[in-house]
Amino acid sequence: MQTNKTFFLFFVFVVLLVFLFLFGAHAQVKVERWNRFEISLKGPVTGNPFTENHFSAIFSNNSKRVSVDGFYDGEGNYLIRFMPMELGKWNYITVSNIAALNHRSGLFTCVAPNNANHGMIRVADTYHFRYEDGKPYYPFGTTAYAWIHQGPELEEATLTTLKSSAFNKIRMCILPKYYTYVTNEPLFYPYEKGDGKNRWNFKRFNPAFFRHLEKRIDDLNALGIEADLIIFHPYDKGHWGFDSMGKENDLLYIKYLAARLSAFRNVWWSMANEFDYIKSKPRAVWDDYAAAVVGHDPYRHLCSIHNGSVYYDNWKPYFTHVSIQNGAPVEDFGRAGLLRDVYFKPVIYDEVCYEGNLPQRWGRLTGQEMTAAVWQGIIAGTYVTHGESIKGNGDTIFWAKGGILKGESPARIAFLRTLLENGPGPLHLADNWKDNQTAQTDSTYYLIYLGKPKQKEWMFSLPKKGGPPVGTKYKVDLIDTWKMSVTPINQVFETSKADGYRIYDKNHSLVSLPDDSYLAFRIHLIK
Repeated sequence: MQTNKTFFLFFVFVVLLVFLFLFGAHAQVKVERWNRFEISLKGPVTGNPFTENHFSAIFSNNSKRVSVDGFYDGEGNYLIRFMPMELGKWNYITVSNIAALNHRSGLFTCVAPNNANHGMIRVADTYHFRYEDGKPYYPFGTTAYAWIHQGPELEEATLTTLKSSAFNKIRMCILPKYYTYVTNEPLFYPYEKGDGKNRWNFKRFNPAFFRHLEKRIDDLNALGIEADLIIFHPYDKGHWGFDSMGKENDLLYIKYLAARLSAFRNVWWSMANEFDYIKSKPRAVWDDYAAAVVGHDPYRHLCSIHNGSVYYDNWKPYFTHVSIQNGAPVEDFGRAGLLRDVYFKPVIYDEVCYEGNLPQRWGRLTGQEMTAAVWQGIIAGTYVTHGESIKGNGDTIFWAKGGILKGESPARIAFLRTLLENGPGPLHLADNWKDNQTAQTDSTYYLIYLGKPKQKEWMFSLPKKGGPPVGTKYKVDLIDTWKMSVTPINQVFETSKADGYRIYDKNHSLVSLPDDSYLAFRIHLIK
């Protein structure tokens, strides 16, 4: 009897040690806020695991329950990715129609993020953006549609270029692109090969394609760059058929994409590039597709839809901001702000033509024109995305394939970004009815842009609307937006009583200007 009792106590002790070991192992798993926690389980490979095996998990803490879709990653691997939004302990339990994947539970601890992790981007103050932790975010983006389909050498060159640039967002296609200047076959395809009659099996994804995409998204995140992912585009035209898979397969693709990528904090969803040029998809279907993206994304990443010739219904609730293709709004003063008053959302002019030397009209802006377009957007309280289509030796154009930036505008755009980020906050037109050159945060800070016209002299003048009281003192810097210089004006300006709709310096002083275009003024309150 004593032997049995001893054995029983020993057995209980061993079980307790195992339990404590397993519990301790789970308890020691720590994940930064807004980073990824991943569950990886082995499951069946028979049949079609992409469509027949359902796998999800419920994550909960003291106040929240979040349901997250899992996905099949090939070779019997089933994954769930979760981005914790709140600190503290999180528990999870899996749900599946497969016994090996069902009712698996565990926990981890969400800890404070490091200094480089500011979380996801959110809409702020109706027309602007900020990180989840409150840090302002001003989108200074660029475009490289097919850069992730060019092979390691060129892709790494693109990342090196981006690292030394000031761009903090990049517009990029998920699916490969077959278009002028981009006709190479990618290393990876999103689907497995089909049978003799069908080139692709749209019910079976190629995990290697998506793993490569994920690596590049993480590479961008390490550089502080948001990945504005274009889900569909018209640049296929039957070459692969990825633009005409049918609605059922499109929705399956969206669900798989969201399951894999929603836990990446630097992801933005762009439903399409030039949605109206994808002739296989009628206009009405985009509501269903946008609803599917939002429905499968538990974190509600930023989401937009990009037009060709015709705008979409950007006020619909799926869309957090407005993505516009149109160069006209940023060719002159004040136009860019008009769409703010239509949509009451942040407006990003994601294509206003490109700095380049191509024969096509969309690819031949000068560096000065590209830079001026970005300034016109910023002054109006909107944002403008850069693109470069300079063709040199070979056919590697940054807009198409990435690589090396050759243009003159990126450095000037970086200069503008520094000016904006060193200021007190996002800008809006001070008086959008009568003064489309003067932007302000409030009466303590103004930015005035003169654009291309040259002036011999300048008189201190502010709009009465939102302006300062009499006797307010300011200092002024002269900015050359092309030469990237800031020159303090050695004078204190003091406001007088409003004269009509304007407020002038009490002495009506004149400042002589250099014989240059693209000048601006930065006006600071003297405290």
